[in-house]
Amino acid sequence: MTPGTRTLISPAALARPRGKALYWTVFTAVVALFALAFLFPVYWMVTGALKSPDEVTRTPPTLLPEHWHPGGYSDAWELMELPRHLGNTLVQAAGAWAFQLVFCTAAAYSLSRLRPAFGKVVLGGILATLMVPAQALVVPKYLTVADLPLIHTSLLNDPLAVWLPAVANAFNLYLLKRFFDQLPRDVLEAAEIDGAGKLRVLRSVVLPMSRPVLGVVSIFALVAVWQDFLWPLMVFSDTGKQPISVALVQLSQNIQLTVLIAAMVIASIPMVALFLVFQRHIIAGIGAGSTKG
Repeated sequence: MTPGTRTLISPAALARPRGKALYWTVFTAVVALFALAFLFPVYWMVTGALKSPDEVTRTPPTLLPEHWHPGGYSDAWELMELPRHLGNTLVQAAGAWAFQLVFCTAAAYSLSRLRPAFGKVVLGGILATLMVPAQALVVPKYLTVADLPLIHTSLLNDPLAVWLPAVANAFNLYLLKRFFDQLPRDVLEAAEIDGAGKLRVLRSVVLPMSRPVLGVVSIFALVAVWQDFLWPLMVFSDTGKQPISVALVQLSQNIQLTVLIAAMVIASIPMVALFLVFQRHIIAGIGAGSTKG
């Protein structure tokens, strides 16, 4: 603790046994409450799929299933064709992530380091799209993918209908540009003095230093596609090509509630696992963007 820092409990009071006991009691209670607030909905959803259809709608609800029915998960896996729709979602999310990472990184690097003519005007136009509601862009985007300009090809029921619109992500582009602006000029100039061109500097210097922000952008890109509902519903009329977010709604009409809950649990596992695996990169990316102004 640095000198002059003011806290709710003084260091002298915290050094006493009673102060330590009070501090750890309050700290443990707060952590337990936050953990309960975040984990209880997950517990309720997981156990809801293990109950019978009558028990899951009972009032008052039961905290633990009276009779365990694990078959709800296997029924959801088979009846709702989850392998196919999870595969569709994976293809759409992976393609959107790859396209977005390549083109947004290239555009952000160009605006940050190459400084093209009218670069500030272009950046201002890109940022202006953030003020347009996403719902207002649905119809123009649909008309564009239904009849692609110049080549007059329809992208409906094609993963490109998800991949190409995902590239135009102004927020991720601005996030990357701000990070590139904060990179040390000495390192980049040293690479240029050694004979590295602009592309070599990007590949060998900028990208390795940008792993935290690239991890954050990757999480944003994958989650955005994984949870999107309206756009895939419009462009994928073929039920065999629909992602999991659309399939859960389309196939839920004649499905028991417990089976639907089990399908939702299975559909949420990839995103939870993704966050747990890359949480260090997310925190590092947030910290890297906040330490420099």
